[in-house]
Order: sequence, then structure tokens, then C-alpha cells
Amino acid sequence: MKHFLTTISLFFLSLLFISCCTSKKTTSENTIFPKESTQIVEKYWKLIEINGQKVTAENFASKEPHLILKSEENRVTGNGGCNSFFGTYSLQTDVNRISFSKIGATRMACLQPTVESDFFNILETVDNYTVKNDTLQLNKARMAPLAKFVAVYLK
Repeated sequence: MKHFLTTISLFFLSLLFISCCTSKKTTSENTIFPKESTQIVEKYWKLIEINGQKVTAENFASKEPHLILKSEENRVTGNGGCNSFFGTYSLQTDVNRISFSKIGATRMACLQPTVESDFFNILETVDNYTVKNDTLQLNKARMAPLAKFVAVYLK
């Protein structure tokens, strides 16, 4: 009887151990991103041109305008030049489609004019993108690019 109880105890301990060692995968681990989306996801995209105009240091107040498309829950974060923003995005990489939704932003008062309002409006209207090397363009239909970004890599 003692041997039987020891065997049963070891069996349940091993089950407990196995169940503790296995964990559920997060959504981002289960999501398989096509090669094309990895070209734009998880990168720091610095805004360099908006509506055909170059973006310079005079066009932003505190931080350079940028966006980051995060693979986790398809979140987008960034800065418009004065205020930080956040929201979600949707990608269809087979046809280079992108859309942004649920965009929210902080509401700090900006003392100098920025490209921020144009940048936020573009995020609401774009429907496709183009990537060439380290340049990302956000477009609406077949019009000229509304915004151009360059990938910034940490050294």
C-alpha cells in the first residue's frame, strides 16, 4: 500500500510540474507576420516629409514626429512633435494596405506651430503604404505620398 501511495503521489507531482512549466503563448507569439510586415513592424519611423514638405526641427516642439508599429496587439505609438499618441493599426501586407484606428493623444499646449495636426489627420485617412529600403510612405489611394518616414536604428 505504501508503494502504491508513493507512486500515485509521484504521478500527481509530475503532472503538477508539467502544468506549471507549460505556459500559454501570448497573441503576438501566435501571430505569424509575413516577411513584408516585418519590414515596417517594430521599427522607429521618423517623419521626414508631410504633404510634400520636408520636416525640420522648426516643425516640432519637443520630440521629433515619429511612429512605431508594435506587433503586440497591433498597437501604434509615437509623437506628433508635441504630444504623444497611441492607437491600433491593421495591415494587409499582400496588397500593402494599412489603416489606423482608435487614435488618442495627450493634450499638452504647444508654444510653437508643429506638423502635429497634419500628421494626426494623415493617420486617419491613409489606406496603403509603400516600403523601399529604409523609407516608408503612407498614401491615400493613388495620390502622392501623404507622409514619408525613414527608419532610425540604434547603434
